[in-house]
Amino acid sequence: MPRNDTSQRGETESEHLYEQWHHWHVNWTAVWIGALASIAAALIIGLIGIAVGAHLLGPSNRVVDLHKFGISALVFSVFGAFFAFVIGGWVTGRIAGILHSEPAMLHGAVSWLVAVPLLVAVVATGAGSFFGGWFGGLGGSPAWASPVAVPFERPELLSPNATTEEVARYRSALEEYHREVKQWNDDTPKAARNSALGAVTALLLGLVGSVIGGWMACGEPMNFTHYKTRKTIWSPIHSS
Repeated sequence: MPRNDTSQRGETESEHLYEQWHHWHVNWTAVWIGALASIAAALIIGLIGIAVGAHLLGPSNRVVDLHKFGISALVFSVFGAFFAFVIGGWVTGRIAGILHSEPAMLHGAVSWLVAVPLLVAVVATGAGSFFGGWFGGLGGSPAWASPVAVPFERPELLSPNATTEEVARYRSALEEYHREVKQWNDDTPKAARNSALGAVTALLLGLVGSVIGGWMACGEPMNFTHYKTRKTIWSPIHSS
């Protein structure tokens, strides 16, 4: 029995509306370029922080007490994580040529999603410290790498002909070495916690920055009520 033309027309219109309102196209070229722009900007800002002395490298400079975190390091960490992804979100939105805020912000967030595993891969190779103190928390201890040794040197063993004074100095140095190692092991959980907290904060700031960057790229007013007065952009779908 042949189907009714009205019913076929209704199904066609339903499918047309579904395709029109329920699918947002993702420009993956723009997303990848924006993600790479974010990583490049984060690297440049991190290297500037190292050059001016805001970030200190090496295991001995790990953050055990957040109250001792320098102001300059905090400024570079916060604003570096934020503005690096603002740049990436803006680049994504501009390359994609998006004119509405919602898809522009979505593309910015997607570029952040692509950049995160790339950052984790870069940090895993040992280059995380060049991105600043906070992104270093993304790197754990890979299975192929040896654990980080304590940054203290054990006193050298004495010769059999050592004098009483040398023995006394050796025992004092050995006690100091064991005390530093114990303090290091006691501080390790605190440092790991602060490192993870910094990494989470940097990633969330990056997500906010990428969304704002995409919003800026579309050119629409940055307020939450503009969609009510927005004019429809002409497209073949709307003209059919």
